[in-house]
Amino acid sequence: MSAPALNPTLHRLMRQYGGIIIALIVLCTVFALSNSRFLTLANFMNIFQQVAVVAIAAFGMTWVILLGEIDLSVGSIIAVAGMVGAQALALGTGFPLALLLTIAAGALLGAINGILTARLLLPSFIVTVATMSIYRGLVSLPTGGAPAMISDSNWQAIGASSFLGLPLIIWILLILFLANHIALSMTVFGRQTYLTGGNCEAALYSGIRVNRIKIIIFTLSGIMSAIAGILLSSRLYSAQTNAGLSYELDAIAAAVLGGTSLSGGVGTMPGTLIGALIIGVLNNGMNMLSVPYFYQLIVKGAVILVAVWLDVRAKQRKD
Repeated sequence: MSAPALNPTLHRLMRQYGGIIIALIVLCTVFALSNSRFLTLANFMNIFQQVAVVAIAAFGMTWVILLGEIDLSVGSIIAVAGMVGAQALALGTGFPLALLLTIAAGALLGAINGILTARLLLPSFIVTVATMSIYRGLVSLPTGGAPAMISDSNWQAIGASSFLGLPLIIWILLILFLANHIALSMTVFGRQTYLTGGNCEAALYSGIRVNRIKIIIFTLSGIMSAIAGILLSSRLYSAQTNAGLSYELDAIAAAVLGGTSLSGGVGTMPGTLIGALIIGVLNNGMNMLSVPYFYQLIVKGAVILVAVWLDVRAKQRKD
């Protein structure tokens, strides 16, 4: 009796994610044939740990893009978060308070983006281009551009310790994935987000407080970026002023590759996670093949173009 009920579900999942899953499998096959070390368990653990930072930032980006907006300050907030944590620890706040201050800093910077976009009616592209530069400048203020070392063992343990055989970073990634997926797909706020991004005017007529949703979502994007910054700085044992450079592009690419429409109203967290894995496999595979960095930039740029082109084609078919 259960088999017929599963078929429509499997069919829907294959239609929704089949293409990007096939693309991920093809990429893995190509790199596995090119380098025998690619398919090792150690390398896959490394990929997931590298993907975690981008994927968590991409979860926040997915919320923003679902509104038909964009957040180009993600990479800068990642860097600010690492520096806030490093400075808080250096001042002797202790690990728990340093964590809270770091996440609060991300929330504040995200809220600024949201308020400028929602209350002042400024385009989010312009707002976040500006704040991307402002926030990046703020990172260098405490140290004059030098990195800040982090010696706190608890902070370092986030990036180095394991639980039940899995790196702690992967557990954090999975928990945040589930939290964002449940919030988006199973709550009233998630449905309001879809409606606002799909048809803002209809959302207003439905009594949805659109400006409030925008501010909350940009704040959420800042929080996700701050957590990503914590993970990155914990792996590096330091806060780097150039941390998170171009991560906003990786986050956008992960979301769009996963099926999130730049026009708003369409997207899922599972798709974003698969998109982030594609970006991670690309980065890892090209590094293992010693592909020069400038060629890697060309490949990732081409991937973003293809993803946007597919999004445009899908929208044209619906219209």
